Amino acid sequence: MNRKAAVRRPYIRPMQGWWRRDPFFVRYMVREITALGVLVYAIVLAVGVVRLSQGEAAWNGWLDALQTPASMVLHAVLLFGFAVHAKSWFEIMPKTMPMMHAGGKRVEGSTITRIGWTATVLASIVVFALAWGWQP
Repeated sequence: MNRKAAVRRPYIRPMQGWWRRDPFFVRYMVREITALGVLVYAIVLAVGVVRLSQGEAAWNGWLDALQTPASMVLHAVLLFGFAVHAKSWFEIMPKTMPMMHAGGKRVEGSTITRIGWTATVLASIVVFALAWGWQP
């Protein structure tokens, strides 16, 4: 028997804009993009450390650059990105941690999230107080 093999074209799934089709993936991509803000701020801080090692004039130049309007806008955008990043981080935390128990009972996910936010707020208050000259 001589049968001709059917020529079939492979299915090629369209990939352009795949993440915009589902709100879950949109939130996922926004969460991932906020990590780039963390990278940008890490670079800003690394430049500050390099400038500090180069002497007082370089350090003062870096501080002056941080006080420009463009830098203020950048920092406002980064602060918003950090807030989104932190929110998503604390929402994910209960899902990624093993089941925690306290006093023989399972700790609820909302409790873990609230503890994370509380620790963040307290640490931020301490850092701000130290930055503005509070002496413990």
